[in-house]
Amino acid sequence: MNTPELPDLPVFRAIAEAAGELGQPAYIVGGYVRDLALNRPSKDIDVVTVGDGIRLAQAVGAKLPGRGKVTVFKTFGTAMLPTREAGEIEFVGARKESYRADSRKPDVEPGTLAEDLARRDFTINALALSLNPENFGELIDQFEGMKDLKSLTIRTPLGPDITFSDDPLRMMRAVRFASQLGFDIEPDTFDAIARNKERIAIVSQERITVELNKIVESPLPSYGFKLLFQTGLLHLIFPKMVLLYGVEKVGKHAHKDNFYHTLQVLDNVAAAGGGLWLRWAAILHDIAKPATKRYFPNQGWTFHGHEDKGARWVPQIFTDLKLPLGEEMRMVQKLVRLHLRPIVLSKSLVTDSAVRRLLFEAGDDIDRLMLLCRADITSKDHEKKARYLQNFDLVEEKLREVESKDHLRNFKPVITGEIIMETFGLKPSKEVGELKNTVLEAVLDGEIRNELDEAMAFLLVQGAKRGLVG
Repeated sequence: MNTPELPDLPVFRAIAEAAGELGQPAYIVGGYVRDLALNRPSKDIDVVTVGDGIRLAQAVGAKLPGRGKVTVFKTFGTAMLPTREAGEIEFVGARKESYRADSRKPDVEPGTLAEDLARRDFTINALALSLNPENFGELIDQFEGMKDLKSLTIRTPLGPDITFSDDPLRMMRAVRFASQLGFDIEPDTFDAIARNKERIAIVSQERITVELNKIVESPLPSYGFKLLFQTGLLHLIFPKMVLLYGVEKVGKHAHKDNFYHTLQVLDNVAAAGGGLWLRWAAILHDIAKPATKRYFPNQGWTFHGHEDKGARWVPQIFTDLKLPLGEEMRMVQKLVRLHLRPIVLSKSLVTDSAVRRLLFEAGDDIDRLMLLCRADITSKDHEKKARYLQNFDLVEEKLREVESKDHLRNFKPVITGEIIMETFGLKPSKEVGELKNTVLEAVLDGEIRNELDEAMAFLLVQGAKRGLVG
């Protein structure tokens, strides 16, 4: 781990000049310095000055004409300067904070650099690089953040109980950074999260979910979820997921631990390059198993219908977690509902009709569905796992064959309700829906093609059977 070196960019030199002229010491602090040390890309640059941050930003902007207008946020005492070489740079005055027990919004007053660094969440985010002419680029590390970077440790600058009680969202951030970076949470810091977990109640769901999504998107998301579980935070922010935990055994019958199975599926999806919403489908694919668990002496444990119940739960889960309720939610709901279908096809003779129905229902999400289903094979029996995956190869081959022939991905039936009503002189009714569904079933069963002439001829025959054709 090397000491972070400040890139020699014109904007940094301009800040140094302006800071010297104003007599306001300035420093880059936080995530940008951390990521320089870790050799990670970073787009967030925060400049702290001992003085007026807005004044410094405007002075820097005057030295860099044509770089973009300084945007001032007077309420927060901050300013933003867009730059070509370093992205957006935020300027703020050094400050110290004090908190009330019922709020994570601090009372703020001007402070020193030392006081500003002390209010940071973790030592690895309390690093600073000088932008002052006399010691340009010098590292300030009063809490041994570099030592913690080298030992891959998440630790608070001050006592962890103070840090987490003041701003409970920092507990989520501790888990998030550990999950993103592959770091350990220092034991006292970890224990303080467990002690202060109930304080998460004063944090808005939106802020919790931002951190939760970053955990979901981390390289090995199961690590973050295990930390949430072990600290007790998961029990408070997502209790339905905790219900998956545990194994129940009766006689020789025991089911797998669906919590750890879900985490393995999530990691498998992440390893395969699945995005945020496919990862949420992995998290929720078995979410209703506890509610559908039944024991039969001759059969063992069953979870019949968990995919349908889980799909029905998705909108409420998204609502509770303040996740978006649009296309993302509908895609997750669809994948939860369909996640067993390819597995069933892989275990039996794959018919064109079954494949058509799956293509029709999955639409453009068929590739995501197959990725989820492959990820769902977590058996420790290597031969069994290889056999399932081989069967999936056959299913996917059949999917390609049927799709190239019938073009059923997101197809629209050529026979609409309007055509049926016009053809038979009907008004909107149950009979119109039944006729439309009969034509659709014939297409999916391969009896007819989804072409107007062929489908219309079939419709007329069905109408005659119902006495609709004179």
